[in-house]
Amino acid sequence: MSRIRLYLSNDTSSCAAGAERLAEAWRQRSDVELVRTSSRGAFYLEPMVERESPEVRLAWCQVTADDLPKILAGNGGIPVSTIPFLSRQTRHTFVSFGVTEPLSLEAYLAQGGFAGLRAARQVSPSAIIQEIKTSRLRGRGGAAFPVWKKWEVAATTTADRKYVVANADEGDAGTYCDRMIMEGDPFRLIEGMLICARAIGASAGYIYCRQEYPAARASLHAAILAADTAGWLESDGRPFTIEVVSGAGSYVCGEETALLESLEGRRGVVRARPPHPAQSGLYGQPTIVSNVLTFATIPNILARGGAWHASLGTEGSRGTIALQLGGRVKQPGLIEIPFGLTLRAVLDQFGQGMADGARLKAVQVGGPLGSLFTDAQLDIPICFDAFAKADAILGHGGIVVFDDETDILELSRHLMAFVADESCGKCVPCRIGSLRAREILEAIQQGQATAADLSLLTELGDTMKATSLCGLGARAPYPVLSALEQFPVEFRSRLRS
Repeated sequence: MSRIRLYLSNDTSSCAAGAERLAEAWRQRSDVELVRTSSRGAFYLEPMVERESPEVRLAWCQVTADDLPKILAGNGGIPVSTIPFLSRQTRHTFVSFGVTEPLSLEAYLAQGGFAGLRAARQVSPSAIIQEIKTSRLRGRGGAAFPVWKKWEVAATTTADRKYVVANADEGDAGTYCDRMIMEGDPFRLIEGMLICARAIGASAGYIYCRQEYPAARASLHAAILAADTAGWLESDGRPFTIEVVSGAGSYVCGEETALLESLEGRRGVVRARPPHPAQSGLYGQPTIVSNVLTFATIPNILARGGAWHASLGTEGSRGTIALQLGGRVKQPGLIEIPFGLTLRAVLDQFGQGMADGARLKAVQVGGPLGSLFTDAQLDIPICFDAFAKADAILGHGGIVVFDDETDILELSRHLMAFVADESCGKCVPCRIGSLRAREILEAIQQGQATAADLSLLTELGDTMKATSLCGLGARAPYPVLSALEQFPVEFRSRLRS
């Protein structure tokens, strides 16, 4: 009896939606061959089961165990290519998601994997850096610094040893694209790190993975072993080692220098700069620290050329951006599109508007340090320059939508309390400023604050922005200050009369 091959995501979010229960129910079926894949990121459709047909690949959405007979009969499936959430995207970094088996090196190679590394090994290190410069790639972790500049500094700094570090401490609320890459396409991250290693002359790499990602860590360990066994882990004829290190749950370790302190076995606190890590990083040696998405973008650039990457997006933001849409929308999930689409268009085209019965109140972009946008501000283009002009950040591409039941004052207090809890304590503006700001917000909630306290809150926020040692303290006031600007009544109505 021939078995029918069905495809089901093994992604953590898919499993949380019921994929693992389906796998358990069908695992002993003699007529089913169940292939666990990466996720397409359309989480509102999960669990989603796919099956090849002679013409197209079909999908069944929000599947239960009782749906198996109709799936085996081929009834009711829809072509994956006709799902608007997916068909409207322009996927390059995530092009294989939902198709590949994450830990199959053979499948990765069949999808064009390691083509970028092969191209990198055929040219000089300086030529690799020139290709990245031509691509105009900026870091996807939040700072948006030109990638080639860091690589050039590390490559031209003389040292006995150099390092490549992937920042997988993805701590922003509403972000998960790094986790999806590590779980669903780990060889792409490894390939990007190997290309960087050749460009700067590094002999060792680390992946600093947040403690809350056990499935990602397991996937990375298995992928590193497979790549090493197959002979891919080398740079210029020398072995290149990659070690996965678990973080300890500290949000500030998403900042590159605090991450390096943690990697060296010390408490994760921010280092004063200069020197920058590209000059003196891990153990005092030149080190490239980039987030997972940045490294995963590199292979396509080397395989297809820097000019190809630079042809996508806007003048100051080239390539595609991975957006993670969540909160009170109908269709949450991962989106990859070229820079330039407006925030409103993203919410309408991909989120399909607000969840039933909900009305939009605010949108936060860029994690817990990101500014709040109202409906009147949603026509802003999604690109680094437009957001910087609006005194906002794209961060890691997280978009969280709040409805009209949200208490903006409580949201502001919650975000500032988060910063107060997560501050490393290295600098006074962040360590003390976040506590005082939280106290003022709590006083407003209790009806004990005055208009003078609101002025003090604004002044305190401006001081933190100007004088904090790292982005945590400098960005912490942005959601509160934007809330004060956009929703003044919610603060002033609670003041002591």
